[in-house]
Amino acid sequence: MTEVLGAPVGAYVGFAVVLMGFAAFMTGQAVAATWKPVWQLLPYGLLLALAARFLLFALFDGELLSLSGFLIDLILMTAVGLFAWRITYVRKVVSQYPWLYRRKGLLGYQPGGTATSG
Repeated sequence: MTEVLGAPVGAYVGFAVVLMGFAAFMTGQAVAATWKPVWQLLPYGLLLALAARFLLFALFDGELLSLSGFLIDLILMTAVGLFAWRITYVRKVVSQYPWLYRRKGLLGYQPGGTATSG
């Protein structure tokens, strides 16, 4: 498993998944909170994956140029960022436009807010 991740498993889980995953979550929230489009998460996911790869190399003697490790980092950072973006975006839409939309689950909203016909 170390060969695939490009770093020791414990260091990868503790650092890349937990710490860098938290950074990706906060990045997704920041992009959604400023009403930026979702595609802007892709370059941020790339930068976070590069940072995670470098820090695993520098701190835990991981492999810097591990393609499989980088792709796993990229998918993980982008997926966590997209999840956070959607949660934050839905919360903002429903709270800012309550007369138009209501929440439908964690990741969705639908037309039909609290407007009264008059």
